[in-house]
Amino acid sequence: MSGTINTSEQINLRARDIYRSREPLQSHWLTDFIQETLALTKRLFIQLQRRPSTLIAGIVQPLMWLVLFGALFQNAPQGMMGSELNYGQFLGAGIIVFTAFVGALNAGLPVMFDREFGFLNRLLVAPLASRYSIVAASAIYIVALTLIQTAAIIGLSALMGSGLPSIAGLGIIALIIVLLVLGVTALSLGFTFALPGHIELIAVIFVINLPLLFASTALAPLAFMPQWLQMVACLNPLTYAIEPIRYLYNHQQWDLTSIVLQAPWGSVSFGTSLMILVGFAILTLTAIQPLLKRRLA
Repeated sequence: MSGTINTSEQINLRARDIYRSREPLQSHWLTDFIQETLALTKRLFIQLQRRPSTLIAGIVQPLMWLVLFGALFQNAPQGMMGSELNYGQFLGAGIIVFTAFVGALNAGLPVMFDREFGFLNRLLVAPLASRYSIVAASAIYIVALTLIQTAAIIGLSALMGSGLPSIAGLGIIALIIVLLVLGVTALSLGFTFALPGHIELIAVIFVINLPLLFASTALAPLAFMPQWLQMVACLNPLTYAIEPIRYLYNHQQWDLTSIVLQAPWGSVSFGTSLMILVGFAILTLTAIQPLLKRRLA
């Protein structure tokens, strides 16, 4: 009887060992995904460390815009922008958002070069826990770079007399930038996998870049625009990132019900602007899923 019991116990112990050996394969998937994403993100930062001109140019260019445009309209009458802001204060929010937009729009270029040089194919045949770690790494990298650029612009704006939002306001600015960058990065990666090469991708970036800047409230208030351009600007997601940031600079007291934009079809509140940015990010991330599944398969 004892031999039978011992044999039965051995079978049960063996079955338990097999079950436990399989369990880590499932429980470690998330850990492996995080490790892969961090490794690919580290690779991008190593590339940046070897070529720091990318980061330097990404900081210097928006600062030049801020200084030169601010000086160009320095003698503009106070209140010309429809508020008590001078033009330098008015422009700061637009430069912050446009810098984030440009950086996110260029997010697909490293992936495109990986495609053309064959590195992406090596990743696709590697035993990755998820190939979406390639996309996640690009998003984390661009978000980090954009937040560095944003901090530099906010710091220079403060030195130029534009002031600083509160700590909570700075946190909301970071949230707005992250939401915008996620949406535009997804759009850029979609172009990366849909277009044949980097020449076509760069052409698309140039075509999209400036029109979206001028068709937003980055450089001028909505009231300055003709009716048709007001309609276009109110369909532009950049506007819904610019106006809440501008409101934070102009108002110490704010909440989600604060009106930040008077669109042709009605008032837009702070909370509505945030929801539009969330919707934009979700829409673009969802739209590229079928393309990513085909290209990363």
